[in-house]
Amino acid sequence: MIESGPEEKNARAGNEKTGEVVSNPGPRAGMKLRNKILIGVTAVVVVAAAVVAGIGGYRYWDYRQSEQSRTDAVAAASRTVSAMFSYEFQTVDKELPKAADNLAPEFKADYLELIDKAIVPGAKEKELTVKASTQAGGVVSADRAHAVVLLFLNQVTTSKESPQGTTTGSRVRVALDKSDEQWLVASVTPI
Repeated sequence: MIESGPEEKNARAGNEKTGEVVSNPGPRAGMKLRNKILIGVTAVVVVAAAVVAGIGGYRYWDYRQSEQSRTDAVAAASRTVSAMFSYEFQTVDKELPKAADNLAPEFKADYLELIDKAIVPGAKEKELTVKASTQAGGVVSADRAHAVVLLFLNQVTTSKESPQGTTTGSRVRVALDKSDEQWLVASVTPI
């Protein structure tokens, strides 16, 4: 075995005269530094990937929620508006208030007043029966809490003067607000 020289022994054991340890950076110290850098870079890449995946996941979730809102808003508008404009003169005072259950509070109050003051008396006097149906509908704008929908309606109206009935087409713009996971009609505007 080859014996080490005195400088090498002092470097390993420390300098006995001064008490300091002399470091001898060898190939192992370089490897440790490279490993630390590699671990640091890997950690940064992993964190960046997690952030990108999180943002991408949120955007996808938000997109799916918006698309679901659009679909649900059109269905709610179609169902509610058809119910608002369909009635038979014998039961008009019972039918139309049920349709008001799917209206936003302010619009509901106005609609119920219109029913009492104009629609019920006119329907009973003229023996009107109206069947409204949505022919087509599309979203003008929508997010998860508010939507504007355009509906194309057909109304078939019969009365004692016109028992064969007349068909009328119309377009309405419907604003909806989401409340407790339910779309409520906030306004209906003829176009």
